[in-house]
Amino acid sequence: MQVSRKDQSETSVQLTLTADAKLLDAAKQEALKHVAKNLKLQGFREGKAPANLVEKSTDPATLQSEFLDIAMNRMYGAALDEEKLRPVAQPKVTVKKFAPFTELELEAEVEVIGKIKLADYKKVSVEKPAVKVTAKDVEEVLESLRTREAEKKEVKRAAKDGDEITIDFTGTDSKTNEAIQGADGKAYPLVLGSNTFIPGFEPELIGLKTGDEKTFDITFPKDYGVAALQNRAVTFAIKVVAVKEVVEPKLDDEFAAKVGPFKTVAELKEDIKKQLQTEKEYQADREFVDKLLTTLGEKSTVAIPAVLIDEQLERMEAEERQNITYRGQTWQEHLDAEGVTAEEHRERLRPDAEIRVKAGLVLAEIAEAEKIDVTPEELEVRMQLMKGQYPDPQMQAELDKPENRRDIVSRMMSEKTIDKLKEYASAKPAKA
Repeated sequence: MQVSRKDQSETSVQLTLTADAKLLDAAKQEALKHVAKNLKLQGFREGKAPANLVEKSTDPATLQSEFLDIAMNRMYGAALDEEKLRPVAQPKVTVKKFAPFTELELEAEVEVIGKIKLADYKKVSVEKPAVKVTAKDVEEVLESLRTREAEKKEVKRAAKDGDEITIDFTGTDSKTNEAIQGADGKAYPLVLGSNTFIPGFEPELIGLKTGDEKTFDITFPKDYGVAALQNRAVTFAIKVVAVKEVVEPKLDDEFAAKVGPFKTVAELKEDIKKQLQTEKEYQADREFVDKLLTTLGEKSTVAIPAVLIDEQLERMEAEERQNITYRGQTWQEHLDAEGVTAEEHRERLRPDAEIRVKAGLVLAEIAEAEKIDVTPEELEVRMQLMKGQYPDPQMQAELDKPENRRDIVSRMMSEKTIDKLKEYASAKPAKA
């Protein structure tokens, strides 16, 4: 077979493929075998009739269609191997010349992964975050436990710092008096002094009693998480539903026994410290790997097909839509709150999508360079572990689907490649 290649861009290739007699004959014989399976000829079992009789007894159009499918697939697959191309989408194939079983010329346009120039990944050095659990870290967890176990008693007095105040509230634009999406709530509990709400909101509630109503203005911070509310003046109207005094339990051995299998506060503190150490080490490792991959991506050159970026954007948006749904918000409400259009939102995600795709391609290239593979035995061990986590037969059957098994293999490949990179990386822990 002859292959002529024309690079239309870094990620788009046009191939002109001309079949030779050997390929055409092999494709014809395979096509005859395929049609013979469903052909009944007197005196022969199904699929056992001679090729010349099968050809004479088969509609020419049917045989030629079968032949074309087989020949085109063989030609395209061989061309990919010969040119070492990695397609990312189905090709656009045009038949340029065709004489049944004797001549076939194709033109195929395909999007491919472009050239990848890897950084010297064996010499990349990044700093690993230091891990240290302080007494303050432990005290914060203890305080959180005490707050969780606190007794709340409704009181008739004015609210003060440390109290939990339950409110109904609405927010309107201070200039237009229009209601603001998401700036309202019913029976909302808020611990005064916790600084968990909008800056300046909690102090306005000090001194109020059950049944009191109040209206006040708050200007949202310029770096507020919702773009549509940044620097925006909002008028809040609130009504106090209840005021509760929060009585935290004493930090003693009795408390330690209540929150876990501990005999003393010292045991509780030691357990908290161990858990925090594990969490911080895990987070430090994640940050280390992220920084390592980012550094490799920055130092490597990758020609990324647009279709891969678009697919990654689709996945990211689908995940975000799912999270939004869980919060009881529609996609349009989310966009309105962010103050962006659907297109602006997607473009805002694009840089992150590009980074993710680039990191994946770099990892795959390193895996190939290091000859990293996942053996069938390794896959079966992982499958059994995952099935142990999901005893539901339906979920286990879902895991066994070919596409899910491929996804699991892909993740395992990434894990093994990252482990290899961590071996190479001369990680120098940061000073505590």
